[in-house]
Amino acid sequence: MTGFHTAADLRHACELKAAHPDATLIAGGTDVMVGLNFGHTSPAALLDVSRVPELREWSREDDTIVLGAGVPYTRIVDELGGALPGLARAARTIGSAQIRNRATVGGNLGTASPAGDALPPLLAARASIELASLRGTRRVPARDFFLGPGRSVLADDEIVAAVRIPVAAGAEQFAKLGPRNAMVIAVASVAVTLDPPRRRVGCAVGSAAPTPVVAGDAETFAGAELDWDGRRELPASVTARFAELAAAATAPIDDVRGTAGYRRHAVAVLARRTLTWAWQEYRRS
Repeated sequence: MTGFHTAADLRHACELKAAHPDATLIAGGTDVMVGLNFGHTSPAALLDVSRVPELREWSREDDTIVLGAGVPYTRIVDELGGALPGLARAARTIGSAQIRNRATVGGNLGTASPAGDALPPLLAARASIELASLRGTRRVPARDFFLGPGRSVLADDEIVAAVRIPVAAGAEQFAKLGPRNAMVIAVASVAVTLDPPRRRVGCAVGSAAPTPVVAGDAETFAGAELDWDGRRELPASVTARFAELAAAATAPIDDVRGTAGYRRHAVAVLARRTLTWAWQEYRRS
């Protein structure tokens, strides 16, 4: 590593990133420092954005939460559980309390790991990502952000500045499978959102493909089959088909945490559960 740079504000961060495009950003450090300590990564330089005030705040614009990329998960749980219940549920499963005090959504997006717990809720909610550089700011739909394991559309001179997430219009659920509930990399995870005004369902899967994936066929099927007006109980045939379609959207691999077949089965189980929980919540509301 040849340098360490500290940004005072977002403009300064963009200037430093333009001058050092090979620098790795660090804020909470919960991913970067693990890689450094174990010798898994050797960044050319580090760019510390933990003191950038624009990244550490959130605001509401009409029916959208603009979440700074550096807002830690603890604050998402404490301050945004009502507006963004799906993301807050995922945040509760991330690491320990100490990790949640440091880790950020921006970190999950920057590493672009298919196992990032915050990512399926962003895709299911149809969030968009704000990318900042000296060239300006652009927005990318979260569903178009990921290109492969550890790869995204983020350019060398860009910084993840914020995430724009629609305020929940209905029930949102998240579930992941691992040896325990927290402090674990997910074997598989599923996020489901209900949008009753639009008669629309969101469904995204993590840790079961090279990137977090949207289960588009499952979304279309559920949106057409749910009894939005009568709120009748979900037929078993609907949850079973939804689970099949969610699992079909994945492309898992065998690794030390599970086989491809096990992951596909896990996605089906989690999809059925999260849709059922979300629908039950909607019926009670």
